[in-house]
Amino acid sequence: MKSMADNKSTAQKKSGWRWLWYLLAIIVVVPLIGFATWVWGSLHLAYSSGERSGFIQKISNKGWVCKTWEGELAMTTTPGTAPQIFAFSVRDPSVAQQLMALDGKRAVLTYEQHRFVPTNCFGETEYYVTGAKEINQ
Repeated sequence: MKSMADNKSTAQKKSGWRWLWYLLAIIVVVPLIGFATWVWGSLHLAYSSGERSGFIQKISNKGWVCKTWEGELAMTTTPGTAPQIFAFSVRDPSVAQQLMALDGKRAVLTYEQHRFVPTNCFGETEYYVTGAKEINQ
């Protein structure tokens, strides 16, 4: 038969391991929850939104592991001046298809700016296009 002292030492060993598991869970789980909250917040809370108009000059699906839709809009103030380039990302494939149909044409892009997105897997820029329509002149 085991003595009372043996039972206490076994219980102490088990509770010692239990605290190690709690500590490990806190060290791993809390940063994961924090990172997930940061990603969700940066992708769902827009810093600013607006529209830009110009000629869509590029739209492509880029990346080795994380494929993202990236594009450029050439904005000109008056004919004959150098265009200002607006680089953007697209998260919705249906919007990317709209943009490919408008490639080379004058268009108005509706966008949202999302600051502090933690990785390029969601887009290379902080400007995410949410819609596009052609300007008929």
